[in-house]
Amino acid sequence: MTVWIVLMFLSLMLMLMLGYPVAFTLGAIALLFGGVFLGFDFFHLLPLRIWGVMTNFTLLAVPLFIFMGIVLDKSGLAEDLLETMGLLFGRLRGGLAVSVVVVGALLAATTGVVGATVVTMGIIALPTMLRRNYSRQLSTGTIAAAGTLGQIIPPSIVLILLGDVMGVPVGRLFIGAVVPGMLLVALFLVYISLHAWLRPEVAPAITAETDENIVRKVFLTLLPPLILVVGVLGSIFFGIASPTESAAVGALGALLLAALHGQLSLDRLNEAMRLTTRLTSMVFLILIGATAFGLVFRGMGGDRLVLDVMTNLPGGTLGFLIASMLLIFLLGFFLDFLQICFIVVPILAPIAAGMGVDLLWLAVLIAINLQTSFLTPPFGFSLFYLKAVAPKEIRIQHIYQGIIPFISIQVGTIVLLCLFPALITWLPDLMDRMQGL
Repeated sequence: MTVWIVLMFLSLMLMLMLGYPVAFTLGAIALLFGGVFLGFDFFHLLPLRIWGVMTNFTLLAVPLFIFMGIVLDKSGLAEDLLETMGLLFGRLRGGLAVSVVVVGALLAATTGVVGATVVTMGIIALPTMLRRNYSRQLSTGTIAAAGTLGQIIPPSIVLILLGDVMGVPVGRLFIGAVVPGMLLVALFLVYISLHAWLRPEVAPAITAETDENIVRKVFLTLLPPLILVVGVLGSIFFGIASPTESAAVGALGALLLAALHGQLSLDRLNEAMRLTTRLTSMVFLILIGATAFGLVFRGMGGDRLVLDVMTNLPGGTLGFLIASMLLIFLLGFFLDFLQICFIVVPILAPIAAGMGVDLLWLAVLIAINLQTSFLTPPFGFSLFYLKAVAPKEIRIQHIYQGIIPFISIQVGTIVLLCLFPALITWLPDLMDRMQGL
């Protein structure tokens, strides 16, 4: 049976790499191996599992946050932020790249939609950076990396899904991801500043006339998204609302911001609802397929096989952690975050719990690792999004070269968080004490 379990997993990886639809591939392989080795009566358990998924109150936050992100993307928020931050930082060496990272962090805390963020900044910021003689590698790498910050900075769809899969309260997970997210932003900014200082020709300063109204513009541009961030995340952090309830607040706030920008119309609202339905359906179809696959995998004894392998690794808990992070990182070259989240993480989480690993800490480490999958070739989605909107002189090699330093920073961040777990756990513990828990 061990051989068949391994063959089942390898068949899944092969089919996914060949480009077959994720949800239907998961379901088909589960039916094939489950029918042969467990009998079709075994699948009587499946409807109850699917019912549990579809009635999960926590997962209701997924369509609400997706809707919030799409509405804000259509409202022109990103364009306003990029223009204003460009005026604020552009006169510094590397200032345009710094403004892209700052805007990426702000959009991550509001929209959180990686594809929309990368495409928007690629359309608006990339041509400006190239005209100002920024190097192609630094320009593309900065935009691709900044666009993925929505995977770790709350409210993040990845954190919601990881919280559900690993059994970690999503509110605590959001709080735990704040410091690592800000640390990642800070390291991006430090790298850009040092790179621009050591090599001024790759990120020159912009000489422009001083805008007398720059302070007013910055205030008016930053105020609306900051109010939304405080409303959404503050209500979670201080225990006023659950993540699902705060997602509803965020969706309403996004509609109000779009209306204030004069960008709320029936056509845009209809498009936002259509895209939200499509993306939400994709997520839940994959989740249903992963539920079927996980049911068969466990029925064939796959969980016991993985447990035996992981617990017998040299180094004990440290060996398990290194092997898990390395496995997720390598799979990120070929699979997207949803596939890893629903296929691999449910196998690793019970083993980690059995070893006494803090699942909150592990979930944040996995989230940053999954964020890296957006940047690693050949299937990094941020790279595809950026290439699709980049000028003709930008080749895929420029993008690959540009993201290498940022991938290194993310790997270094994971190592740092492994060495200092309090960077993740300190803030959730503090909020618990403040609430008397």
